[in-house]
Amino acid sequence: MFNQLSLSAIIKKAVFLVFAAPLVVMAQEWPNKPITVVVPFPAGGGTDAFARPLAAQLTKQLGKQIIIDNRGGAGGTLGASIAAKAAPDGYTFFMGAAHHAIAPAMYPNLDYDIEKSFIPVAMVANPPQVIVVNPKNVQVKNLKEFIELLKKNPGKFNYASAGNGSSHHLAAEQFKMLTKTFITHIPYRGAGPAMQDLIAGQVDIEFDGLGSSAAQIKNGSIVAIAVASQKRAPGFPDVPTAAESGLVGYEVSTWYGLFAPKGTPQPIIDRMIVEVQKAINTPELKTIWTNNGSDTPNLTGPAFGKFVNADIKRWAAVAKASGAKLD
Repeated sequence: MFNQLSLSAIIKKAVFLVFAAPLVVMAQEWPNKPITVVVPFPAGGGTDAFARPLAAQLTKQLGKQIIIDNRGGAGGTLGASIAAKAAPDGYTFFMGAAHHAIAPAMYPNLDYDIEKSFIPVAMVANPPQVIVVNPKNVQVKNLKEFIELLKKNPGKFNYASAGNGSSHHLAAEQFKMLTKTFITHIPYRGAGPAMQDLIAGQVDIEFDGLGSSAAQIKNGSIVAIAVASQKRAPGFPDVPTAAESGLVGYEVSTWYGLFAPKGTPQPIIDRMIVEVQKAINTPELKTIWTNNGSDTPNLTGPAFGKFVNADIKRWAAVAKASGAKLD
């Protein structure tokens, strides 16, 4: 019996080694050509603010070009759909965001599943949402004055979002629900175009990810009213939290994370996790992250996947409670 069990164990181990060996070799040889990262929003938005510096650093580390492929549309779901159908060979990754945890509640007929069509690699950044206004259109000094102005003028003001079903959209709807105010939604094809119109005064307000608002806040083009986080954001010590300003319960993270199409070999996933963590902890990227209002997260693999799953449930509840709809 002992010999039979030993022989069986040896055979199983040999079979495992036969199939595992090519994967190990693949991971050692990977990458041997450029890698594409699909960013599901137009250039110039919050996703780009983190994806492009990360791509530049990974290019240095891996010795192969990391190409950013901006595929905007449908609140980030178009790019997600494209990435989900890519060959799982380790040469296509997807920069997902909080928007993709919201999408299942807003788009019932998605042709991909963020939980099943992708493998979570790592959270890249986690800046909070920030309420920003055009200072000429909305002349307030703090969140209390902002809420009072909205209540006195229901429907007079509008807000831009990165698109239907984006975190900007649901963050605004949650804000409206908590404050019992009404602001008209103007959806765009990404945070970049929305920000351009906010600066120009074509729209009044944006509930934006701090990453895409950071530079404009610092140069005075727009004014930050409050951040939707438990503590003040890195690099923005003068911008109070919503809770500090009296709005308790308004907390919204605009996280960004790297995913791979389902079926991507695990050794490549493991290697990319190591490379991403190494990249975002370099002094160069730490400085950029702080300037964009984000700390350096340490959430990878299955733990990152659990975070995404919980966020999906959370936003489903917010969508239902707020009655948010596609405009």
